[in-house]
Amino acid sequence: MSKNMFKSGCLVRTAHVILTWITTLVLFLHNTDLGKCRERGDLLQPVVFISVVLLSVLLYFTVSLMDPGFVLSDSDTKGTLVESNEELEKMIPQDHSSLKQRRCGYCFKLQPMRARHCKMCKRCVRRFDHHCPWIDNCVGERNHKWFLLYLCVQFVAVSWGLQASWSGVVSAPTWQQWFAQNGFLLGAFAVTAVFSVVVLLLLCIHLYLASVNSTTWEFMSRQRILYLKHCDAEENPFDRGVFCNLWDFCCACGTVAWERIYIRHTDADK
Repeated sequence: MSKNMFKSGCLVRTAHVILTWITTLVLFLHNTDLGKCRERGDLLQPVVFISVVLLSVLLYFTVSLMDPGFVLSDSDTKGTLVESNEELEKMIPQDHSSLKQRRCGYCFKLQPMRARHCKMCKRCVRRFDHHCPWIDNCVGERNHKWFLLYLCVQFVAVSWGLQASWSGVVSAPTWQQWFAQNGFLLGAFAVTAVFSVVVLLLLCIHLYLASVNSTTWEFMSRQRILYLKHCDAEENPFDRGVFCNLWDFCCACGTVAWERIYIRHTDADK
């Protein structure tokens, strides 16, 4: 039973929520900036902080529970994507061997460009970025922008919590008394400090990847990906400029035929 719970992500998500609200409770029960505002009756900062924390939790569940862009089975795509796949095959020149759709060696589904099979989810994911153990879900074409938005909100929450926890640390005549008075705040400070560093690194990485229209998998495994092997080290066939990349990343809805963008790029280089 516990093994199934861990596989479903219940333990990971429960631990995340418990840690979030325990840290928030510590910040309000001690003599921090947030606690002082609450005692004075100035509720603006506490309400905004709670709203940011609540939004981060809601985004966390949104990203962790939504479909990241799983590749549909052949029968599910009948009447929708089959025609577009046939049209795409006619568009692909014979020398574009890297564009020929292949079947996944694990789930045997037709795998579109930029898709990859996730061994943890046991399914193929469109525009696969990575499998994140923090959310116990893949980051792919459908939830990547929500993952980035979650990182932004989470960074605001943890950096604010870091400042608030440090503001409540008080002095004491001895080290024993100092630790006794500040023990919970030091724990909250350590948690928010670690999460601040991790979230900031992830935020910077994914902002960069979004700006160049790349993924973590493509960036880390470039030499093993068929459609990127022939490209130069600095060349990205999907890069359309920072503004267009960010616009497509944030505003594009539905699936994207990356094969067509790839063909236009390679034809332009000839």
